[in-house]
Amino acid sequence: MAHARAPHLFLPRPRIGLGGPLGPWLLVALGAALCVALHLSSFLALVLGAAIGRWVGAPKGVERLGKRMLEGSIVLLGLGLNGAVVLEAGAAGFAATACTLGLALALGLACMRRFGLERETGLLITVGTAICGGSAIAAAAPALRARPEQIGTALGVVFALNAAALILFPVAGHLLGLDAQAFGTWCAIAIHDTSSVVGAAASFGPEALELATITKLARSLWIVPVVALLAHLTDRNGTAARPPWFLLAFLAAAAATTAFPTLAAASSWSRPLASHGLVLALFCIGLTMDPGAVRPRALGFGLVLWAALAAVGLAWVLR
Repeated sequence: MAHARAPHLFLPRPRIGLGGPLGPWLLVALGAALCVALHLSSFLALVLGAAIGRWVGAPKGVERLGKRMLEGSIVLLGLGLNGAVVLEAGAAGFAATACTLGLALALGLACMRRFGLERETGLLITVGTAICGGSAIAAAAPALRARPEQIGTALGVVFALNAAALILFPVAGHLLGLDAQAFGTWCAIAIHDTSSVVGAAASFGPEALELATITKLARSLWIVPVVALLAHLTDRNGTAARPPWFLLAFLAAAAATTAFPTLAAASSWSRPLASHGLVLALFCIGLTMDPGAVRPRALGFGLVLWAALAAVGLAWVLR
């Protein structure tokens, strides 16, 4: 007997026709202009994008546009950073990264069957939680030969929890009295996607944003060994994992600033530009969010992993 399909958490998405292929793009352009003109926060930009995407649909290509804007903005953040500081932060966070990553992977492997998830879906949510959200899921999917619906479910869970993190983490950080350094480190450890890490950290000021970005990008390097390990353990012949290009470009920008100190002056324009780019990237990501892809059991599994990682990360920064 075929299993009944799990119900959606949300009602079907209504659609409004705007007449012609340019209609959705015009609305996207209007939403992007509002994000910049009103100086919307990262979370509000995400919400605005999700609302527009739910009612009119996301134009073809906007997902790629948002990804490229996010990657380019992160590279711009590298200008003005001292390469020695980047390496120091990555080395300082090595122990925390190794411990929390190991915890997430072990807990994910132990719990996915209890939640009735397919192996591929559970592993994708696990690596997305443990490393860097959608980027890790995209890297692991070929190695696991995951089906499109499994990838969509994992991305839906990560996007939903990322949206929650943009609200909950700044509130929790203020209630706990965390300083900028502790909050930035906690964000990098416990929040999935780099976009949400920088969005949440930015609410605590430039110091938290800088530390969170450096620590999260150093954590992203773990994509390579983890995906290779998963491919080996599951006996799959997937595509070899490679570090994301924007991570290498970020490190190159920081190295160039270190070698040529005059480039540090570029931060006067690169940081504001990166800030606007991150907001617009989240707006585009919101357009592509599909709440219907989030299944109750998958969301519950993701919540368990996220809560454990957040608790251990908080204990680490408060030690």
